[in-house]
Amino acid sequence: MATEFEIDWSTLPTPVDDGAADHLTGQALPKLRLPSTDGRDVDLSALDGAVVLYVYPMTGTPGKDLPQGWNDIPGARGCTPQSCAFRDRFAELQAAGATHVFGVSTQTTDAQTEAAQRLHLPFPLLSDSGGALSAALRLPMFDTEQGRHHKRLTLIARNGMIAQVFYPVFPPDADAANVEAWLRAHC
Repeated sequence: MATEFEIDWSTLPTPVDDGAADHLTGQALPKLRLPSTDGRDVDLSALDGAVVLYVYPMTGTPGKDLPQGWNDIPGARGCTPQSCAFRDRFAELQAAGATHVFGVSTQTTDAQTEAAQRLHLPFPLLSDSGGALSAALRLPMFDTEQGRHHKRLTLIARNGMIAQVFYPVFPPDADAANVEAWLRAHC
């Protein structure tokens, strides 16, 4: 079986734009606090500059099985390569104008802290385990036997307003490069 880093994207179902994120461009980041892996709560509405939020379904945990049929869900696979791409391009994203970069999932802060440490992420992950962000922005979701998960998308907000939405994101490991290119063109 392939590891997260040996994924042949052509063997996985490609997500299609179902219109579930069409309403996001132009919305304000909600006034709510999400727990982060660096131990603080982050109020998205209070952040200035260019904020990158890459929203993903779930990072796998070594030794723990993914939900049944995970590879059959369009866009579900690839959270680790996506996070590693943002890690590897972090300095370039900052140079292109990103003031803040966050990964967001419905996983608990403890699960995300394990992933952030294991992957050596230079930015925090935010937990939407309570669903506050999902509800406030009406984010596209899907369900498995392990719970409710975000569909993969990336938001870029400028001065509190969502200026760009990448949805669907596929392949996930190309997301950071696309975000960097957008930032260079618009910031």
